Order: sequence, then C-alpha cells, then structure tokens
Amino acid sequence: MTQLVNPIEVLKSLSEATSQLIKKTSQSVVSVRAQMSRGTGVILSKDGYIVTCNHVLAGCNTVKVGQGEKTFTAKIVGTDPHNDIALLKAEGGEFTPIEMGDSEKLSVGQYVFALANPFNRAQPTATTGIVTSVNSTIRGWRGTQMENIIATDAQLNPGFSGGPLVDVDGRIIGINTAYVWQRGIAIPINRVKAIADRLMTGRVLKKAYLGIIANTVAIPQEIAEQADLDQETGVMIFSVEAGSPARKAGLAMGDVIVKFNDKPVTDFYDIPRLLAEDTIGKEAKLTIIRREKLYEATIVPTTHGGEND
Repeated sequence: MTQLVNPIEVLKSLSEATSQLIKKTSQSVVSVRAQMSRGTGVILSKDGYIVTCNHVLAGCNTVKVGQGEKTFTAKIVGTDPHNDIALLKAEGGEFTPIEMGDSEKLSVGQYVFALANPFNRAQPTATTGIVTSVNSTIRGWRGTQMENIIATDAQLNPGFSGGPLVDVDGRIIGINTAYVWQRGIAIPINRVKAIADRLMTGRVLKKAYLGIIANTVAIPQEIAEQADLDQETGVMIFSVEAGSPARKAGLAMGDVIVKFNDKPVTDFYDIPRLLAEDTIGKEAKLTIIRREKLYEATIVPTTHGGEND
C-alpha cells in the first residue's frame, strides 16, 4: 500500500533545510562599506581574503568590512574592472571561507540562493530562484561587456552586489553583480577564483591593444556572398593610431574586421572579448574585407603602452 506524503511535513523539512543552508553560508558573508557605497563581500580564505564587486568600492583605497558586531579595515589588494571583481584583505579576525562550487557544472533550472548583508545586520538577506541561463551576455553595461555569465530569476536588491550565489549544498557558484532585465546576474565562481588567485600574487591584469577606433556595421549581402562569408555584420575601422599594432599590420580606415584567429567578429564588443591577455605579444590572424574582397593580416597585440611583458 502506497504511503501518502504529508505536504505540511515536506514544507517544514524544506523550510528547515533552507534556513540551515543560509545560516551556514552567512558565516562567510561580510558587509562592505566604502564611503557612500555599500555592498557585500565573500570570504575566500582563513587569513582574510575577501572578494566583492569592483563597482562597490567607488574608487576608495580602504574599506570597512563587517560581520555583525565585528568590523575590520580591509585594504584593496587589486581590481579587475572589466570583470567587475575586487579583492580585499582584512586583518585581525578569524574568518570562515565559503565552500567552493564549480560553475562549469551549472545547469538551467538549478535552484540557487543569493545572499547579501550590506548593512552588517545579525542575519543576511536572502532570495532564491533558478538558473535561467549559464552563458548570458550583457553588452554596454557600465561601459563594458560581460560574457558567459550566470542569469537567474532571483531578485537582487541594492546591496546584493559582491554577495554569493550558492547552490543547494551551500557552495558558491557565482558573485552577484547586477539586477537587469528582471534577472539576477552573477559572475561564475571559476572565473572569480582565477582572477582572485592572480590578484593575490600581485600580478597586474593586462588587456591586449590593437590601436583602432571601430564600430559594428552591416555587411551588404552581395559582398558577403562574394566573399563566401556566413555573417551579416562585422567591425569597420574608422581610425588607426600611429605606431599601433594595427598600423604595423597594414590595417586602414574602411577595413571591416570579420574574424580574429578564425573566430567570427560580428560586433564591436567581440574585439575586447577576443583580445585575451594571452594574445599579447603573439601573432594573430585578422580576416578583413577590403574593397569587397577578403584579405588576411598578421597582427601582434600589445598592451596600451606598446610593451608585451
């Protein structure tokens, strides 16, 4: 005989499990206060390394972090504005690092919880939802582009920036950074961890540089067909800086970039995305349309100052 499940008991069990998860995770959540800005941070290590969002810092050199009655002064170890990540170091306390998850193993529909404590209260704020996308893109947000980010339907209120997005086991799988288009946006923890590890070692994050002013343009259908090109847009160069990698590669005003190392370039935001740090100082292949024909050019990206190291 099939035993009926008591729905009230199921709800009680779920409620208790959720409460315990939030309580456990809150030990690794801190408030972050920088002048007039408030946000949340996540403890990464026992010796006080804390990660938050770069925009929370509002250009400050030092910030205050707190856990209930305990507050600490934290110095800024380093920042990555492009990925909206900042690493802090707090001294003089005992810190409980959060348990790490694996953002590569996320799937759509997975239940997640977002935590925040911008006002350093006894208990954090929490919302819940499901993962709606594991590879979303935000273009033009805060003047940059963020790709392969996590989108959820968990509502993020002011102060959630820098707080953890955790799975049902309480493992962090992302850092909450924004609430746009009625979606919570989080930076995958695998990316955050890689950035934080680098900032801990004092290595400066560099961006590759081509030396062009460009924008997205439509490619006329007849030109695309003539060039056997399976894309409708590319990036037209409007100006080439003297002495730049682009000038040395022979690029000129009017050229339309359509591929970078054989990867399609269909939008202006594809350029910074494809110019990863590991391209600096290495030959790369650009495919361009010039006078209705496809050409290939070899370019060596540098940093903005022209150095490769």
